[in-house]
Amino acid sequence: MGILNILKKKKTEKETKEVKAEIKEKEVEQKKEVPKVKPEKSQKPTGKISISFLALLKAPHITEKATDLSEKNQYIFKVDRRANKTEIKKTVEKLYGVKVLDVKMINAPRKKRHLRRISGWRKGYKKAIVKLREGQKIELMPK
Repeated sequence: MGILNILKKKKTEKETKEVKAEIKEKEVEQKKEVPKVKPEKSQKPTGKISISFLALLKAPHITEKATDLSEKNQYIFKVDRRANKTEIKKTVEKLYGVKVLDVKMINAPRKKRHLRRISGWRKGYKKAIVKLREGQKIELMPK
């Protein structure tokens, strides 16, 4: 039995050497086929989640105060919580074709609400007041 084990070991050692050689050959071929591409400087990952500009503006915020502000070329929009001023400015300019002068942000906090014995929270939201150049308008409500 000892002789048979020795012969088996020799065969398996030869087979493993052949398999290893084949694997190395395949790895060398793959390295030759796939050239490494260096990313350009402009393609650096920022780590920031990008929001599509259509999802950025949720809806126009239409209230009495908002209609008064529209006479002064200021419009109010409910926006995504992750949005910032520059993103909102670019989005409004693209969607409505107007020149935005200023953007002011308001973070409305969530509020506690009670309904009989059940208590809960009303959602908070973020608003943006967008100021336009004189003579430009946004048609929010069709006449």
